[in-house]
Amino acid sequence: MFPLRILITEDDHVSALLLKKALEKNNHQIIGISDSGDRALEILAENPADIVMMDINLAGELDGIKTTEIINEKYDIPVVYLSASSDAETLTKVVGTNPSAYVIKPFNIRELNMVIELAIFKDRKEKELQKLNNELEEKVRQRTADLHEANKELTRALEKEREIGELKSRIVLNVSHGFKTPLTSILSSAQLLQMYAEKDHPFKIKIAKHAQKIENSVRSLNNLLTSVLFFGKADANKIDYKPKKMFTGAFINEIIDVVKAGSEHDVKINLMMGKIPKTIVSDVELLYQIFENLLSNALKYSKDGQEVDFSIWAEEGHLKAIVKDRGIGIPKSEQDQLYDRFFRAKNVGIIEGSGLGLSIVKKSVDVLQGEISFLSEQGKGTTFTLSIPINN
Repeated sequence: MFPLRILITEDDHVSALLLKKALEKNNHQIIGISDSGDRALEILAENPADIVMMDINLAGELDGIKTTEIINEKYDIPVVYLSASSDAETLTKVVGTNPSAYVIKPFNIRELNMVIELAIFKDRKEKELQKLNNELEEKVRQRTADLHEANKELTRALEKEREIGELKSRIVLNVSHGFKTPLTSILSSAQLLQMYAEKDHPFKIKIAKHAQKIENSVRSLNNLLTSVLFFGKADANKIDYKPKKMFTGAFINEIIDVVKAGSEHDVKINLMMGKIPKTIVSDVELLYQIFENLLSNALKYSKDGQEVDFSIWAEEGHLKAIVKDRGIGIPKSEQDQLYDRFFRAKNVGIIEGSGLGLSIVKKSVDVLQGEISFLSEQGKGTTFTLSIPINN
């Protein structure tokens, strides 16, 4: 074992000298011998020590236990207790000072050296552990500070994003509203041109043809702006459930008339209306968005001469509906993207569309706290099933 600087605190002079001789045999350096706690503290104040051999019973105000408490606080060096007593009361007092070891007199030199070696080893390991704990605490403190700063940056970024989102929503809503008025004027003019073309005119057929093109284009653009407005409100969290009483039959017939008027294909809609109340209470605008988009898509992606089945009925406080077409269907690999904004399947070809219709349907169903599902096979068509809570 490597040499140590040792302080002996022992009030029995003979025992102290024997201990000194035994320790010096193992090349340890004795920095002093004290017979009291006060003297031990004086020696330590002037000479650094690696370990203190401490008799428990010392004369004066400071016994070995009190002296050890002071050494622990001021110098943080290991203390090995020396005592002829091993009663429970003494051991209880000793444990409270967290000693490095405890030796019963008379001691064996070999055992004493082993105890000292273990005491030094224990002290160094405890200090290494304390150092690691301190380093860990510092890292935790630094990481906590970094995390706090990162959270502040994230909060600032989220606030900025929220402001940008609000600005974008305002721009979308304002621009879309701005387009609505001129589009209405264009649509009215196109309809007037068709009326004038009914009279005798050398370009009657051409006027009617181009007026119809203008009307169809304006309706398409108007539908797109309606979709943009819808998501502008959705992003600004301004879509609220606004229930009101509605006449069911008139509502359904109006949707079918609008969808047929806007369709470019010769597709028949088979309406199958089951048991349903004359009036229901729900959000008319959201229901309109759901059924108009589902039926429009069904006709758009069907071929001339095909049919679309539209079944609707009421059951247990819910409006139930099925929209089934026999059109191009949706590729299986793309079905999980169906409700994504601007998504259009690869098989739509040159069929025009914004990819917003089914996103609007899903959002509207969610606001109404309803459910929607679909089954589709490419080349064989698509079936949508709806269930929406209503009040009579």
